[in-house]
Amino acid sequence: MTGPEVLNSLSGLFGAKLLAQSEFRGETTYTIRAADLREVAQFCRDDISFDYLIDITSVDNFGEEPRFEIVYELYSMTLAIHLRLKLQVSEDAGAVDTVSDIWPTANWHEREIFDMMGIKFTGHPDLRRILMWDGYPYFPLRKEFPLEGLPSEMPDVAFCEAAPMEGGPFVTRPSTATTKDREPRARPPEL
Repeated sequence: MTGPEVLNSLSGLFGAKLLAQSEFRGETTYTIRAADLREVAQFCRDDISFDYLIDITSVDNFGEEPRFEIVYELYSMTLAIHLRLKLQVSEDAGAVDTVSDIWPTANWHEREIFDMMGIKFTGHPDLRRILMWDGYPYFPLRKEFPLEGLPSEMPDVAFCEAAPMEGGPFVTRPSTATTKDREPRARPPEL
């Protein structure tokens, strides 16, 4: 089978379960329901040879509902084609079925999304924080999280106060100084 034939078989079999399809630079993206993820993922791996899960990412569409979008980047080694699966998750539901038993590489990707965005993965074998410490009450990649950080009550583990970046992390001033001296600096607060 060729790449287009494989993708057509996916379209033919799942028809109504594929909510949208788009093509960009030779890569196909299907939008699916969160409830259909496991069925579509299992079919992609077993029947149409998408044997490699490249990445799982998440997007915070703050102010919209559903708030979150999860993107699965798949690749078929035998056919040399990419496939992207997207699904939306509301903040209230906040849980998606794990695919770590389908593609073991999903384990750490799902843990990172849980840690940074707060999205839970039902059935995950070890869903705990991977970057932040246990007990950290925030999700740093959500859009409402301030760039300078938030105060912490754990002085032995991390900084106790927000980082001194009043102007944001990308405040620079044009100059002829060296790269080291042009590093972003915090601006004094406006009066």
